[in-house]
Amino acid sequence: MGHSGLFSSTKSVKITFRIPYFTEWGQTLLVCGSQPMLGSWDLKKGLLLSPVHQGDELIWTGTIAVPSHFNCDYRYYVVDDARNALRWEMGNKRTLSLPPFCQEGQIVELHDFWQTGSDALPFRSAFKDVIFCKTSTLNIDSPEVVLQDKLDQEDSILVRFKICCPNVEEGTSVYVIGSSMKLGQWKVQDGLKLHYTGEYIWEAYCLIPRGDFPIKYKYCKYGKNGSLSLEISSPRELCIGFSRSQRPFILLSDGMLREMPWRGAGVAMPMFSVRSEADLGVGEFLDLKLLVDWAVESGFHLVQLLPINDTSVHGMWWDSYPYSSLSVFALHPLYLRVQALSKNMPEDIKSEIRNAKELLDRKDVDYEATLATKLSIAKKVFIKEKDLILNSSSFHKFFSENEEWLKPYAAFCFLRDFFETSDHSQWGRFSSYSKEKLEKLVSKDALQYDTICFHFYLQFHLHLQLSEAAEYARSKGVVLKGDLPIGVDRNSVDTWVYPNLFRMNTSTGAPPDYFDKNGQNWGFPTYNWEEMSKDNYAWWRARLTQMGKYFTAYRIDHILGFFRIWELPDHSMTGLIGKFRPSIPLSQEELEKEGIWDFDRLTRPYVRKEFLEEKFGDSWTLIAANFFNEYLDRYEFKEDCNTEKKIAAKLKSCAERSLLPDSEDKIRRDLFDLLKNIVLIRDPEHARSFYPRFNLEDTSSFRDVDDHSKNVLKRLYYDYYFHRQEKLWRQNALKTLPVLLNSSNMLACGEDLGLIPACVHPVMQELGLIGLRIQRMPNEPDLEFGFPSQYSYMTVCAPSCHDCSTLRAWWEEDEERRRRFFNSVMGCDGLPPDRCVPDVVYFVIRQHVEAPSMWAIFPLQDLLALKEKYTTRPATEETINDPTNPKHYWRYRVHVTMESLLEDKELKATIKDLIEGSGRSCPPLAEDVKQMSRETAAIAL
Repeated sequence: MGHSGLFSSTKSVKITFRIPYFTEWGQTLLVCGSQPMLGSWDLKKGLLLSPVHQGDELIWTGTIAVPSHFNCDYRYYVVDDARNALRWEMGNKRTLSLPPFCQEGQIVELHDFWQTGSDALPFRSAFKDVIFCKTSTLNIDSPEVVLQDKLDQEDSILVRFKICCPNVEEGTSVYVIGSSMKLGQWKVQDGLKLHYTGEYIWEAYCLIPRGDFPIKYKYCKYGKNGSLSLEISSPRELCIGFSRSQRPFILLSDGMLREMPWRGAGVAMPMFSVRSEADLGVGEFLDLKLLVDWAVESGFHLVQLLPINDTSVHGMWWDSYPYSSLSVFALHPLYLRVQALSKNMPEDIKSEIRNAKELLDRKDVDYEATLATKLSIAKKVFIKEKDLILNSSSFHKFFSENEEWLKPYAAFCFLRDFFETSDHSQWGRFSSYSKEKLEKLVSKDALQYDTICFHFYLQFHLHLQLSEAAEYARSKGVVLKGDLPIGVDRNSVDTWVYPNLFRMNTSTGAPPDYFDKNGQNWGFPTYNWEEMSKDNYAWWRARLTQMGKYFTAYRIDHILGFFRIWELPDHSMTGLIGKFRPSIPLSQEELEKEGIWDFDRLTRPYVRKEFLEEKFGDSWTLIAANFFNEYLDRYEFKEDCNTEKKIAAKLKSCAERSLLPDSEDKIRRDLFDLLKNIVLIRDPEHARSFYPRFNLEDTSSFRDVDDHSKNVLKRLYYDYYFHRQEKLWRQNALKTLPVLLNSSNMLACGEDLGLIPACVHPVMQELGLIGLRIQRMPNEPDLEFGFPSQYSYMTVCAPSCHDCSTLRAWWEEDEERRRRFFNSVMGCDGLPPDRCVPDVVYFVIRQHVEAPSMWAIFPLQDLLALKEKYTTRPATEETINDPTNPKHYWRYRVHVTMESLLEDKELKATIKDLIEGSGRSCPPLAEDVKQMSRETAAIAL
């Protein structure tokens, strides 16, 4: 209110901001904008709003005086008493530009709605550039100008109606109809037609007599064929409180048109798993065009991939793990189509390709042979055509746009091969990165320049091929969805170039959950978020910008890691003995006040003689002699085997000398169990800070403490894992996730499976992030199976994913669970079939397509199980990943080519009928597009 004195009442316009919003105690709404009257984006100087109850709503209002030519951007914020932002509107900033007929002395009232994350989704490229792109081709029109003298003459109020309506078919108009004569008295033919002003916004001005207020109204879509689609909610209402002497002007911003939410379906398949008649042992980027064609003809609006970045760290099949990036920018040479490298391929190379194709056309991917073959062939083509390609304008454009990451990547690949290791700590003077060293390595005068250029050449062609596939998908109305891994390999280009961004003495993983009761250790270093924040997370922003060149949507792998990450010491091999970073630890003072004082007892492995006898039987004395020192009634691990990595190394040495009484794997598991038999974990960086071991009640160390200590430790355990961190984790996510979301225009989905803190779903909802729901992993702790019909709209639902068994394998692996699902979910009596027959698959897929979720996405294996002919392969062979096995070989290939699937009209028709019958949107087929064009031409004539 204090801003109103900047202009006298006779030479200014009074603007009143008005927005309904429910706050919590101690919270206030504030509007801040680009002009000084609204704080110039400084919240401390923004306009605080005041609340008033109107019926069931809490309305916040505030007034400022501005010049009549005023325009600015603005946004609403929720702040605390110190004006610190607690949350803010999502989506684009609001724009206020007073109309030219707005004169001095005018009263302007802005009626706004809080913009949520979901309101911003139609502006993401998945919708804007792919699904709703037809709306963006509409002609932009200007709302009719209402003359000021006409406004003066009539006892009327000028109202600007404004609605966001992203999904409008060609030839369809948007109207507002309502109780006033000026709004057609609910007849669309006499209603107010809105004008399209761009960015999905429809507007119109209307002079409404005072006597008509309060008015009730709705927006609607009116089709060229007379079809009417009215808002599904109760009517909107507009009341006024102006005196007759005032000249009011109401600017309505009514948010989104309230219609049935858009829903679509998608198919998920790793790039390496796709099979075509042209590929060389593995799916290739250009095969995506076939997958897109099949998706369109089957009714799918989306194709989802696993990460496609280069993972060539070890030079062996371990590199098949797609989440262990060598570079978060470079594409994987594995997906290159060598036939497309040249239009003038020599006959000898063509012959080599034909022979290689025959040799590599196997049931599963042979990672090492396939990559070696492709690199060998590509190098021969490069030698013949390098000058032609490297001097081309298209290459120069690619290079100038990507040299920031391309040069370090090429230099890293050269050094990796030269030193025969990607462990850059072993590279002598090149271990530490510098721009000066880099420029010498990639210099045209360097002996290795041709080798460096070969890596440039590969990335250029991979870019061309993926870009071609991505553009093809967009043109067909198909969203191409990528995957953003949570980590990078510790021996990667990124850790070499930006070592300050990573905590290299740690590993990331996940605590015990559905996937692995012992937790997971992924081996990636954790992020140094404090350091990353110094340049506003530039590394993340560049990473998302790069992804946005090819994808219109992406999956955030393990989104829980942006709230907190499960951090393990680098000497761990398993994933159990970790702590969350960031988190508030248990302090020594806190524990001592509770009567906990024997910290050595609680933090060191608790090993007794009977434990050794139980695990190792008659051989316990041999194990004790080699791995333990005896202290009174306890045993302690020797210095050379007091970590998991040390135990593994010592066991390997003993096995080589045939000194082990049992299998190496069994002894390692048993020793690891004893090593993890602790109650508290002491922070290695802060000796007076402690973390409760996950599932501490399962340990014999806990069972042997006194009852008082048990009660205290149990209470502190539940406080640490489920209460005390919530505010911290929420704040952490709200620092990092908005940066990701604003770095590109892609639609973001979060993989929110596992041990989920209470703050996660509210934050995701606030930011407009779409969650994941897997039926066999329900969020509700008291449910064994989820009910897709009860999922919220802001979710992706799926019967399975790449991290678990397929629907068919899951059905067949547990008889009792299969019976419970058959009886409780499918509602069938008796015994279920032993095999996952097509009828079962059909039921589950129908459940998911009929769910309220925005997306229903299905692994291709689950869709193929709709037909008996595609289920001859053992179901267990269709699993993509086994999370319990850190050295799993990612090599599954679909056993049928995309060309064959395109010819299977029966399967495509079955799937499309399911999708269309559920009310989900399907992309138009080519013949549908032609028919629409013919209809449009006929109407024009």
